[in-house]
Amino acid sequence: MDYTEAPLDLDFSRGGLSLEEEGKLLRRSVLPGGVRVLSERIPHSHSTSIGLWIGAGSRDEGDEARGSTHFLEHLLFKGTRNRGAKEIAERIDYLGGDFNAATAKQYTCYYGHCFEQDVAPSLNLLSDMVTGARLDAGDMEMERGVILEELSMYNDDAAEVAHEAITSMVFGDHPLGRPVGGTRESVSALANESLHNHYSAMYGPSELVVTAAGAVDHEQLCERVHAELEAGGWDMSGPGVPEPRRTASLIAPVEPATRYIERPVEQAAVILAAPSFDLFDERRRALFAMNAILGGGTSSRLFQKIREERGLAYSTYSFPSLFPEGGMYGMYAGCAVANASEVATLLAACLEEIAADGVSDAEVESAYRRIRAEIIFSNEHLSSHMNRLGNAELIRGSLTSQSELLRKARAVTAADVQEVAQFIASQPRSLVTVGPAVG
Repeated sequence: MDYTEAPLDLDFSRGGLSLEEEGKLLRRSVLPGGVRVLSERIPHSHSTSIGLWIGAGSRDEGDEARGSTHFLEHLLFKGTRNRGAKEIAERIDYLGGDFNAATAKQYTCYYGHCFEQDVAPSLNLLSDMVTGARLDAGDMEMERGVILEELSMYNDDAAEVAHEAITSMVFGDHPLGRPVGGTRESVSALANESLHNHYSAMYGPSELVVTAAGAVDHEQLCERVHAELEAGGWDMSGPGVPEPRRTASLIAPVEPATRYIERPVEQAAVILAAPSFDLFDERRRALFAMNAILGGGTSSRLFQKIREERGLAYSTYSFPSLFPEGGMYGMYAGCAVANASEVATLLAACLEEIAADGVSDAEVESAYRRIRAEIIFSNEHLSSHMNRLGNAELIRGSLTSQSELLRKARAVTAADVQEVAQFIASQPRSLVTVGPAVG
């Protein structure tokens, strides 16, 4: 049975769900307290990818708590009511060592990959971290230094600095324009009380989504999740209603800007970007095809024009960044600072060339084949299945089958690609260059 976007969203609102595709069984349940559990049983798997998702990211922080979501991610590994930091680390290594966490603009996820016989102890560990975080003031001070070092590491990477800068330039003061990890100033000023308040507000049954893919029994998973969360002190007795998916206000247009950011690096990072449409716009299928043609591979326009024909850069690519509230489309190149202006001109020229002259059917076919490979190859990894369940529940509100994704990618035409290029090319562009001091 194929499953597509609209019916799946409707089923989400009703609570339970059970669908099968190509031998894989997808199930969704809402537990007492409002916890959502989604699983995908994949035949012949002997391991399981598990994620515990909190539907809040850096976008959802108050002004006094900038960087708190990422800070919490660190502190949940520093100790719980039942385990110290070393015990958590030892348990991770005992279970195979493939446990970690990720903070994004829209969510936080604590995840692990384990053998099928270790699903129960893996859930015990992850649930203990989520429900029983100690958030000790001393641990916080110790970890503050670690996080500041992490921010310094990114601050030494010209490409990272450029990506953070262009996001804030295109999105302006919108919460999605903030750095996920906060700034040195916000992290240095963050109080332990603010962390506790953020944890209390965001970490609870109605905010939690549990996803698992691979060798998983849905009924056993639900029973284990309920038991672990209840043992962790969460109230799992009431009917509970899941929190609705969060969104912020729509991203408002901002004036385009040009910035040069000095860093003691040998190679400049150049990004040219413009506003795009949101995550749910059907034109995104054509945008993904345009992205493959413009900057998605070694035959792409950017790679051929900037690297192969002129030797101006080693790395160059394009990228869409789409959210429910709006989006951005950017083009990147790393080059000598003396060539930054010429490279920026070429980035714009490659986009404008597609907008003016379109693309060939051969390019569209090649783009489809690359997109097809991304879809199918990613589905060979259990973590991809686990992640798509979390994203479907927390961000999209729907889940699209592999066959439907391929059908929509196949339907994109050269005219669709040119139309999207014309739209992007018509938007105001911002330019950031990160490089060494110039005389």
